Amino acid sequence: VQGYAFAAYQGMAALAVRRGDDAKAAHWSALAERIRQAVETHFWMPDRDFYALAIDGEGKQCAVRTSNAGHLLYVGLPSAERAQALASQLLSAHLHSGWGVRTLADDEIPFNPMSYHNGSIWPHDTALCASGLARYHERDSVVKLMSGMFEAAVRFNMRLPELFCGFTRAASDSP
Repeated sequence: VQGYAFAAYQGMAALAVRRGDDAKAAHWSALAERIRQAVETHFWMPDRDFYALAIDGEGKQCAVRTSNAGHLLYVGLPSAERAQALASQLLSAHLHSGWGVRTLADDEIPFNPMSYHNGSIWPHDTALCASGLARYHERDSVVKLMSGMFEAAVRFNMRLPELFCGFTRAASDSP
């Protein structure tokens, strides 16, 4: 959610620039930067090279690795260094099944490859992750993600479902 607020503020700043309203552009840019700093300060988990899913009611990080972090790449929020670390995690065997990015890494406690939020693969999430990776020039990662998604689409008669199970891909598997 914070990533999309960041993107909205950046979009408002761009519109203000187009209108020639430098004061409004500076205002919206400052709000975007404030969100960026808050996300980088409160959500980054240096011990896991990843962004926390959320901050709980006690101010603690919900320290699980999910596909949601890829949305931050999509909107361009992370620094180049953190984007590279995030890319490495998203393409790890824990998050990338071989078909796409799981909603939850397979080494997290609530992981279930058949669960809607806890391990399945959402094609749109994988596409957003790939788009974000492209933004950071992670070409090989984009190719890996989109190749897996295309191969999954072939097995679904070129009609990707909303989601499919997050089981690890094997040589003769179907998603």
